Amino acid sequence: MTSIKDLSENKWKPQDAIPQNIKDLLTTESKSSKSSNHLLAFLNIISSLKFQKRTGWMDHGIPKFDTESIADHMYRMSILSMIVPPSTVNKDKCVKIAIIHDIAECLVGDITPFAGISKSEKHRREKETIEYLQQIIKPYNSEFATEMYELWTDYEEIRTIEARYVKDIDKFEMIQTAYDYELRFGITYDLNQFYTAREAIKTKEVGELCDDVLEKRNKLVEKLKHNETS
Repeated sequence: MTSIKDLSENKWKPQDAIPQNIKDLLTTESKSSKSSNHLLAFLNIISSLKFQKRTGWMDHGIPKFDTESIADHMYRMSILSMIVPPSTVNKDKCVKIAIIHDIAECLVGDITPFAGISKSEKHRREKETIEYLQQIIKPYNSEFATEMYELWTDYEEIRTIEARYVKDIDKFEMIQTAYDYELRFGITYDLNQFYTAREAIKTKEVGELCDDVLEKRNKLVEKLKHNETS
């Protein structure tokens, strides 16, 4: 698959990131059914989420071997989406949004502010990718194809209360991961930037959970700095 910067702004297309073996699947028919190759192609494409690293951590020095994958991030978000929102919120929908929200990164990659790509271009690439994925899986399961697109749009536009919770859980999971890395590596790497995401969290439950982690993190940093000077 092509890298984030392989093609210039406004020229990148999701089809450009598809390897030939997947293109072959989409142009041939399976013996079992006419549409099963579309499912296999879809599964092959999204499998990259298991192996692509979250580049923001590597940009801040975390070793590649220890850096979480995009799928790692979405998995823990999904678990949090089952636990944290109140009973008045549709948790099943929260979990679905968490699973889908970064799915376009299977082709787009994890674009960070350091990638040299504008927010509008990032959004264009992701929107074209989700539309492309929708067309790939539609022959196999048109209901899922529509649901996937709607869940992704829910998240992008924060048009439901469930999307609001998942947006906040996304930020909290990132903060928790930063704290996890500091528990493991100490303050070897400057991860302060990630904790500023607390300012964008709107929901009470996620905010309180985040504050608990920040309190523990502040105590950890104080302890580590004291050990360095003593």
